[in-house]
Amino acid sequence: MQQRRKFLKNITTAAAVTAFAPITGCKTDIAPELSPATRDTLIVPRNAGLKITGTFIDEISHDIPHQNWGEAEWDADFGYMKSIGIDTVIMIRSGYRRFITYPSEYLINKRNCYKPSVDLVDMFLRLATKHEIKFRFGLYDSGVYWDTGDLTREIEDNKYVIDEVWKKYGHHKSFAGWYISTEISRQTKGAINAFRDMGNHCKQVSGGLPTLISPWIDGKKAVMASSDMLSKKDAVSVEQHEREWDEIFAGISGAVDACAFQDGHIDYDELDAFFAVNKKIADKYGLQCWTNAETFDRDMPIKFLPIKFDKLRLKLEAARRAGYDKAITFEFSHFMSPQSAYLQAGGLYKRYKDYFEI
Repeated sequence: MQQRRKFLKNITTAAAVTAFAPITGCKTDIAPELSPATRDTLIVPRNAGLKITGTFIDEISHDIPHQNWGEAEWDADFGYMKSIGIDTVIMIRSGYRRFITYPSEYLINKRNCYKPSVDLVDMFLRLATKHEIKFRFGLYDSGVYWDTGDLTREIEDNKYVIDEVWKKYGHHKSFAGWYISTEISRQTKGAINAFRDMGNHCKQVSGGLPTLISPWIDGKKAVMASSDMLSKKDAVSVEQHEREWDEIFAGISGAVDACAFQDGHIDYDELDAFFAVNKKIADKYGLQCWTNAETFDRDMPIKFLPIKFDKLRLKLEAARRAGYDKAITFEFSHFMSPQSAYLQAGGLYKRYKDYFEI
């Protein structure tokens, strides 16, 4: 009996050691550094694009799958971001309809929102401070605008949210600005007043911290995510785009500091024409001209997967030719991170580092 117990004890111990050895001994970085000897041979010049130095963070994930990360995974991801030169993270929205990222008394009591299990705003601010990255807070999206085209609710709710958030989190060193999360593409009724009111309120509360918007260009690929189509015929012309956004920029100048047009709704041979117009009118009204370089692919029937590297390269090179001020992306954690749920994202991370010689 004693020998049997000793035998079972030895088996159990050996099994435990075997089970844990691969875990404790594995390398956590699944996208190792590339030495010059192992880099791909490119037939295009390296470093010809505008580097991505900012990313959105999407923790509502209403049209992409949630990765269910905790603080350890987010800490690692901030490290990956920092390693390729990202200096700014932008929470794309603090809530969408009833799901929210922080325990907002206003939204829980007034809009019947669900209380989150973790205060993500606090976590992101602490991690941003730790990694010396700037954090921009994205406003609340009630969903009413998408249902009705009426922006009134967005203005009403966000004035409370802005006050609440600044009082609760404004002391964080990394709190560096605001993102007005309402997305438009054309002259939308009430949009100028909405952007101006929310932008001015952000600035008044926070002592002038900068504000950002990220609209989309109403191009041939501007179709609803729920649609099975990849393109449409009634795309905006460059001339009409310029006329409409000249009027919008005139109305929001001073309340909005930067505009990052989403780059995925036009074709690759249209980039230079639209980008030149964007920079021209942004300069005219004193706005910084950024690009939102989408790292997911709009050309595939599966929505949404990490983009082919050459498509991203073409967009970043066009942004550099246009003289854009900054490139941000939607978004690193799902579509570019080496620890993303999508294996292809780690490949994109490697190709990006190789191209920019990081």
